[in-house]
Amino acid sequence: MKALLCKAFGPVDTLVVEDVAAPAPGPGEVLIEVHAAGVNFPDGLMVQGKYQLKPAFPFSPGLEGAGIVRAVGEGVTSIVPGTRVIGFPGHGAFAGEMVVPATKVFPIPDSMNFATAGGFLITYATSFHALRDRAVLKPGETLLVLGAAGGVGLAAVELGKAMGARVIAAASSTEKLALVRDHGADVGINYATEDLRCRVKEITAGKGVDVIYDPVGGDYAEPMVRSLAWGGRYLVIGFAAGDIPRIATNLLLLKSASLVGVFWGASVEVDPEHNARNVATLLEWCAVGRLRPYVSQTYPLSQAATAIAHVMERKALGKVVIVRDAP
Repeated sequence: MKALLCKAFGPVDTLVVEDVAAPAPGPGEVLIEVHAAGVNFPDGLMVQGKYQLKPAFPFSPGLEGAGIVRAVGEGVTSIVPGTRVIGFPGHGAFAGEMVVPATKVFPIPDSMNFATAGGFLITYATSFHALRDRAVLKPGETLLVLGAAGGVGLAAVELGKAMGARVIAAASSTEKLALVRDHGADVGINYATEDLRCRVKEITAGKGVDVIYDPVGGDYAEPMVRSLAWGGRYLVIGFAAGDIPRIATNLLLLKSASLVGVFWGASVEVDPEHNARNVATLLEWCAVGRLRPYVSQTYPLSQAATAIAHVMERKALGKVVIVRDAP
């Protein structure tokens, strides 16, 4: 089978596509023929050696994928061959086939195509875990999403609306703001041309926001912590800006606020049953139209390195997906 390979940590453009032996499922595992795989920011970090997970060389990146179950390992009874599924291998999805623990494989609705499914799991499960489990977002509260037009950001916008919040979406261009409004944002802020903190203060009439969803980090963090309402929760999702911010904890004390870490991948290991319930809810909401996943671009496997670079450069709108055949 063909696979995108990382043979040593380094720039994304050092990745190569080669023929490798197909994997086989072990006990408790599922073999999936990959038809689509979502590109996520951690994929680029992983191949550069900057992510917490450092697989043995050579390895294929790709945290998530969708396809058809071809075989199951010993002890697997929850999934049968021929089922259309999404899976979270952690790495290995940028290949013709991938092996995934059965606890991280979920059947998809008939109405969901593979391109949509391939980029669905990481963004929506992360954002749902963040908003429901970590922030306990309530109807009527105000949610501010930074990096709102990216994969996790756009999912957070949609989920915030589905959960009854007022959503303020911050992005860096008029094109991105148009996208987030189309996906339910009540108010948009262009932080390339507007003072983000001043606009938040204006929009909330000085009250501040109840929950901040931040996959960006960098220089926006401190002014946004200052923009929290009393009892606010600041969700630390990631650091797409590159810099990990330092937060003065007295700012949290003054607002009786919370700085809340979000690591969905680790939460899956700690409580797989809870994650399965969350994913089932998300797939149901998608099937009935409460969520509208947005795939902006697809690439064939031969151009996977280009796709990863596109996401790493923060140029992507919604999701970028690697597909089995060229579009």
